[in-house]
Amino acid sequence: MNMSALIKHWGEYPRLQVQDLFKFLFQSAFGCEHMAPHWFTALDYVRREYYGRVDPSAEPQVDRLEGEYSRVHLSWLNQGLSPETLTGLFVLSAKTEPNGRERLEDMIAAAREMIQRGEIPLDPHEFEEKLEAWRAMGYPAIHHSEAFREAYAPAYRVIANRYANFLPLFAKIDTLLQDGPVILAIEGGSASGKSTLAEALPSIYGCGVIHTDDFFLRPEQRTAERLSEVGGNLDRERFMEEVLPSLTRGEAVQYRPFDCGTRTLSPPVTVKQSRLTVVEGVYATHPAFGKYYDLAVFLDISPEQQRARIVKRNPPFLAERFFGEWIPLENKYFEGTAIRDRVDLCIPVWEE
Repeated sequence: MNMSALIKHWGEYPRLQVQDLFKFLFQSAFGCEHMAPHWFTALDYVRREYYGRVDPSAEPQVDRLEGEYSRVHLSWLNQGLSPETLTGLFVLSAKTEPNGRERLEDMIAAAREMIQRGEIPLDPHEFEEKLEAWRAMGYPAIHHSEAFREAYAPAYRVIANRYANFLPLFAKIDTLLQDGPVILAIEGGSASGKSTLAEALPSIYGCGVIHTDDFFLRPEQRTAERLSEVGGNLDRERFMEEVLPSLTRGEAVQYRPFDCGTRTLSPPVTVKQSRLTVVEGVYATHPAFGKYYDLAVFLDISPEQQRARIVKRNPPFLAERFFGEWIPLENKYFEGTAIRDRVDLCIPVWEE
């Protein structure tokens, strides 16, 4: 098992004790499922811990754990991230890990080998002795050692990587919301995490989301001339007619989603605007739309990571459509409109 995150963690926290190693492995296996109380209680804990223990000048920090979780330090609140948003991410990240114990024991075995090889300079006898006691108790959640607390004053929440990747965006949203309502556009290539982000935002901000996937071209629009245009794969005309006028007036948006099954327009849906309204999907910031957004973000995924995700998530016939049809159109649009230069924030997608 590759334990590169643990090696990196040891290098950053050389005062780590056996007890802290166990905590690192436990959180890697189970995330925060064992410690997510009611939202208001969790928010109170975040506020008290931040105002009582965190240096207001501390830089934001994220420590990757092994697997799907990270420790997000409360120093992120110094960058504009609100306690409410951090609490929401923490609660969203809490889920039961049915294979958690099996994964924990695999990581314990890998850590034992690393200690025996001297890659982690902890005492092997102390490791085995404390492991036996921990195992006998059923591997309960464990606190940091006093040595670790004194050396590093840890103050963090364990957050799923699928949300931690977007911390710069959440901090920017929270900063802008202090001055009034925000309209956000999210762009990114296929499998970049746009849907994951769009699904999380309503839970955190109570916002409405408009999807550009609802504006695929109708059959009569899919001409060779149209598809040769940069960004021509979107029904720009209907988006500009049904979405943008209401969006800019702060009114509820009513539009007709395109049904890929019937290749027709569905009955209208209504998206109410609130303090945050989101337009999500490829072509969301097409230059033809002008400057309608308060904040535009691009999720920048590498070709290798994109291919791996698409192959993992789709049957072969559908994956081939991504590689042969949709992604070339997306890339033509991204390059032709210099999207990385046009957006306010470009977020590299983490490697899994």
